[in-house]
Amino acid sequence: MGALDRDTAPTTLVEALHQFRGSDLHDLCETTELAVIDGGGFGWVEPPSRDMLERFWRGVLAAPGRSLLVGRLDGVIAGSAQLLRPPPNNEAQRFAAAIIMSFVAPWARGHGLARALLELAEKIARAEGFEVLTFDCRETQTAAMQLCLAMGFVHWGSNPVYAKVKGGLVTGHYYYKVLDPGTDGPSSSEPPQ
Repeated sequence: MGALDRDTAPTTLVEALHQFRGSDLHDLCETTELAVIDGGGFGWVEPPSRDMLERFWRGVLAAPGRSLLVGRLDGVIAGSAQLLRPPPNNEAQRFAAAIIMSFVAPWARGHGLARALLELAEKIARAEGFEVLTFDCRETQTAAMQLCLAMGFVHWGSNPVYAKVKGGLVTGHYYYKVLDPGTDGPSSSEPPQ
């Protein structure tokens, strides 16, 4: 590695993915496995088989009401998030979208991909007229919690029996962000009593 290589910052890109090209599916599966092993498995505790992962990600692309957002580091998918819209029968909550299954591979952290993925989800949600964006995560995902608060999300509650990981219960935290200033909502970052 020469001096020029050390001084060149990696290229980052976030985008909505509509189809897999080249090594996208492989990269996404690899990134998912590493994130699950590191404890950020958005539901998985152990990495599933590669076949299951490939079917899962193909299903995400085909599922109505969701967008697959990916973060790339030097062209390689290194993180992901999904923007989930309410189903048509949920008229009472049609104003709110959710960010789900957000993660960045351990090797790609520190380059702003997590923030960029959340910003892209927010941009899409605003463009589609959503008034509120929600997010939840395990208490062990401290960087995600800090990022949410830094981006203006409000912590509204916690569930002490949110997940079971390696035999122990893990608390989950819930956040929301009002996108439309005309939508009233609590302004405190403290959970309700």
